[in-house]
Amino acid sequence: MDAEDANAHRPPTVLQVLPALETGGVEQGTVDVAVATAQAGWRALVASAGGLKTYAIERGGGRHIALPLDTKNPLKILRNAARLEEVIRREQVDIVHARSRAPAWSAYIAAKRTGVRFLTTFHGTYNFKGWLKRRYNAVMAKGERVIAISHFIAEHVKRHYAVPDSRIRVVPRGIDLRHFAAEGVAAERMIRLAHDWQLPDGVPVVMLPGRLTRWKGQLVLIDALARITDRDFICLLVGSDQGRTGYRDALTQRVRERGLESRVFIRDDCTDMPACYMLADVVVSASTDPEAFGRIAAEAQAMGRPLVASAHGGVPEQVIDGETAFLVPPGDDAALAEGVARALALDAEQRAAMAAAAREQAQQFSKTRMCADTLAVYEELLGWRDAPLTPEDSLHTAG
Repeated sequence: MDAEDANAHRPPTVLQVLPALETGGVEQGTVDVAVATAQAGWRALVASAGGLKTYAIERGGGRHIALPLDTKNPLKILRNAARLEEVIRREQVDIVHARSRAPAWSAYIAAKRTGVRFLTTFHGTYNFKGWLKRRYNAVMAKGERVIAISHFIAEHVKRHYAVPDSRIRVVPRGIDLRHFAAEGVAAERMIRLAHDWQLPDGVPVVMLPGRLTRWKGQLVLIDALARITDRDFICLLVGSDQGRTGYRDALTQRVRERGLESRVFIRDDCTDMPACYMLADVVVSASTDPEAFGRIAAEAQAMGRPLVASAHGGVPEQVIDGETAFLVPPGDDAALAEGVARALALDAEQRAAMAAAAREQAQQFSKTRMCADTLAVYEELLGWRDAPLTPEDSLHTAG
């Protein structure tokens, strides 16, 4: 077999690039797709500066290549382009999949130099002020295919970066439905967490999971809860302040001002989120800025928990208002109070019906489906399948 024949019979190689492999949705999605790519018999490479999830890449059959991609310095971005070019040629990469802006610039340059296919995933709105920031963001719109993690993001990409429908593929983020499954949470896990958090027996729990940052809406929820005076509850704000001690202090101050010291508590990051969800009688996602996708909605539904969420961004695509969740206007504490009170008032039969509908709805947002849809985009780039023409006809349609 000559070199040309050998090359024709080798498995395709996909190189994903991102700054690092620490915690986060982008990082987990990268791991999930790398593992699925390897399981499909392809070669799965991931280039980053490393981190906690590096081992998951290797354990899943992929290979991590350590490069200093966690930089926004223009000169270092150019150096990284040369490094990636070397990797692409050495590893015979077929597709470069960029997931973040700074490494995407390096990957775009390297892909142009080597002639390989270039793909991006738009993970957020990438807020911009002025033409320079917009130009920096625009690299995420340069993919031959641009994966949007929700229809909300697809519309943003079309409106602000003039990407045509023919290049956009909507592939919502996916969660591990085996991990987020009520039947998989042993009672001991819930008891241990309830003990650690000193939760009183028999008191309904309202929970807002998410890092402590202003746009996640913790302040709006505190104001909303102050309006609910006719029923008992406690509220847990579950998430790390990530060094934002000023905002944490502001939350504590607002709790005191609203007279909720005995009802609202901040708990740092939880390492057992399925058990955390199972302790909640109501899950809240009160983001004041639109979520690109909003994984809390998918996770809460998968766990069968009543959800009250802001009606913007990618969240409305995931839920059925009034059946699997209650949607409220963002930033409106009165409406949020009404939604939480409505969820707390559900009787056992109503809760069971909502839980069943929510679990069924969550099936659309599985990790397995996200990975299959992403591999389908890879196949499309390689000419193995025909392309849909619009996001609405995409490989995966939410809602």
